[in-house]
Amino acid sequence: MKMLKSIPLLFAMLLVFTTLSMAEMSAREIEDDSNEALIEFYQEVNGGKKFLENAKGYVIFPDVKEAGFGFGGKYGECVLRVGNVSKGYYSIAAASVGFQAGAQKYSLIIAFTSDSALNKFMTDDDWETDMDVNIAMAEWNADEEADDIDFGSDMVGFLFDSAGMMGNFSLEGTRFERITPDDD
Repeated sequence: MKMLKSIPLLFAMLLVFTTLSMAEMSAREIEDDSNEALIEFYQEVNGGKKFLENAKGYVIFPDVKEAGFGFGGKYGECVLRVGNVSKGYYSIAAASVGFQAGAQKYSLIIAFTSDSALNKFMTDDDWETDMDVNIAMAEWNADEEADDIDFGSDMVGFLFDSAGMMGNFSLEGTRFERITPDDD
């Protein structure tokens, strides 16, 4: 019973540790890494470029790192682009508890397909979500083009350029936070 009371505290400590232990990248580094991730995305996802051109805006996380063994966390930094113009920088941090083991890194693009979803993201400096419920994770095959698929959501996530392995069955809280990186 004492263990169950400790879980929220451990969960909060892991989230704080994960967020504080990550070195914040400069704006230039985020931009350069995001541009490289976009090139990879366009190569991996047929119709991905057209899909993003039709989106109201999108965030590019070029390098999200995730690890866990019982307790886990993930962290990454991104740029928000609207009309291919950078509008702000954000971080993603998550902590989780449950049956999980492994480590992985990947790139993530979340496209906003409605003005209301984009505006909500832009106006809320501490935006929290359960990615499985609120963001439709895109699934496609090599014969499909992303711009031809109706994902049925105001936000569509594309996970690509993945390395490593992570197995989990866990509870996770994900937080997006606006950041101000150094200019280099």
